[in-house]
Amino acid sequence: MSRALRQFFRIPPTALLGMAVVLGYAVVALFAHWIAPFGESEIVSSQYDPWGGAFLLGTDNIGRDMFSRLIYGARNTIGIALLITALSFSVGGLLGLFAAVRGGWVDMVLSWIVDILMAIPQLIYALLLLTIFGTSIPVLIAVVAVLDSTRVFRLARSVGMNVVVLDFVEAARLRGESLWWIVRREVLPNVLPPLIAEFGVRFCFVFLFISALSFLGIGIQPPLADWGSMVRDNATLITFGDVTPVLPGLAIAILTVAVNFVVDWVLGKASGAKS
Repeated sequence: MSRALRQFFRIPPTALLGMAVVLGYAVVALFAHWIAPFGESEIVSSQYDPWGGAFLLGTDNIGRDMFSRLIYGARNTIGIALLITALSFSVGGLLGLFAAVRGGWVDMVLSWIVDILMAIPQLIYALLLLTIFGTSIPVLIAVVAVLDSTRVFRLARSVGMNVVVLDFVEAARLRGESLWWIVRREVLPNVLPPLIAEFGVRFCFVFLFISALSFLGIGIQPPLADWGSMVRDNATLITFGDVTPVLPGLAIAILTVAVNFVVDWVLGKASGAKS
């Protein structure tokens, strides 16, 4: 126990703050149904009611409680972003390590496909594919996960190439171990620290990307609450000096900064850097 406490007190204050914020967001996302005073799409009053009284942060453009929508937005935006990031790492990470270990024409073909997908900006690809296939949640998850997996592939392949040339990997090849065994037992454990840190970074990018798509109207669709669409729906208030449209953007910014604090600490530990 004393050793665990010593390790805990060695964590930088910024990382502790980031962990606390991320934990707070996770609690709000998981228990949104019990925390929110009103339903996600429930119309409770007239449009643009001021702050105070029964409506802590007023109401939106059609009379829904802004505070409740912010809470449900945490569940929807964070949950979908986390699912997309996990899926993109499962696909891009495994394919990147497979390309690094296998080499040859397999590595060449996979790298060509990734280069083609990365040649056009991600937002343009997403706009095109979501316009063609629709904006349902499964389609949104699949499209963004595939596009984001290209970035994960490049990183996994890069760090994997540094490992596959080491002696213990060559010894595993000579023993006749299967390709999957080498990836799972020899390569993956040695590339986990940078991949874990990259997971946090990619989550932030996906999180911001989904919010941008929702702001443009092709992300998470109504009546589901989403922070990006909440900024768009209430943007009119900015012309009257009302800061309500800023709140969803502030929620996005705080979570992004908190995750980056934690990622910086993880990268420092992985590289052996001293605080």
